[in-house]
Amino acid sequence: MKRRKLLSLLSVFCLSLVLTISCAQTPESTTSDTPTQVNPDTPPILIGYSNWPGWWPWAIAEQEGLFAKNGANVELRWFDGYLASMEAFAAGQLDGNCQTLNDTISFASSAVNGEVAVLVNDNSAGNDKIIVTEDINTIEDLKGKKVAIEEGVVDDFLLTLALEENGMSRDDVEIVNLETGAAAAAFASGQTDAVGAFPPFWLTALKREGSKELLSSKEFPGAIPDLLVVSQKLIDEQPEQVQALVDTWFDILDFMEQNPQKADEIMAKRADITIEELQQLKDGTKIFTLEENLEAFSDGDNMKHMPFAAKKMSKFMLDVGFIDSEPDLTTILDDQFVKAYADGK
Repeated sequence: MKRRKLLSLLSVFCLSLVLTISCAQTPESTTSDTPTQVNPDTPPILIGYSNWPGWWPWAIAEQEGLFAKNGANVELRWFDGYLASMEAFAAGQLDGNCQTLNDTISFASSAVNGEVAVLVNDNSAGNDKIIVTEDINTIEDLKGKKVAIEEGVVDDFLLTLALEENGMSRDDVEIVNLETGAAAAAFASGQTDAVGAFPPFWLTALKREGSKELLSSKEFPGAIPDLLVVSQKLIDEQPEQVQALVDTWFDILDFMEQNPQKADEIMAKRADITIEELQQLKDGTKIFTLEENLEAFSDGDNMKHMPFAAKKMSKFMLDVGFIDSEPDLTTILDDQFVKAYADGK
């Protein structure tokens, strides 16, 4: 999943001039017993997703008719590049997108229709890694070393958390700011001592002789939540469609549990990978249950709670100059749809 280059406000504005959306009509309201029939004459809501294990399950809903079952009038838009999906959403071309919490914070102030997280799909639970040379065995060993990383993005945040936990800071290492693919290549060719990367790029990094994993997102639960984010415009105008999206996600999880082989086949095909590769990447992705969603949206004093995590991420991005000012974090998280699903069970 190619991650996290902040689009400038000017770029978003320019894109918004040439992109149009058509999501003004509101389908009939749904009930828990009788799903809404999708009206073919009503423009669908457009949801973007891209190549990350926690988002591949949406393809199951499309193939198995789960959107229609829940009265969700949805058209999925696949993006080969994650950045392109964020740009399109921020500019108003999409009604929703699959993206991380830190990226939602990044775009919160500039998105033309607002950006609001309504569902946690997963947490990275090992798929984001810090890879090092064979002589580095502890976080303290990174002191003074060159670390290739894409500044301001999730693996930079992961590195910062690990350094802080060990009484250090980013100032204790030499940051080599490179796009994640280039960072992995630089490490693999011996130009740096460490690299922060997500799949498939850490596979490239591990090709360097003697290289190894020093730490991963598995050690920092909640640090990298992957979300369904919709526009405030959609929430205001078609809240029943947002609810139908959230309801559909939990039907997807039920399908995956009851039909694991078929689910894996659908996801592997969507991701254009083998079943074996799918299993390897699934191991580093923690798909969230309903109970974990409720916990993530709730207030708390650690990274498992998104209100807390959002404040820490926002401070991090301000410190590294990735954003100019802290957005209103109270507007980017909305748990009403997850709670409504829980109340209806």
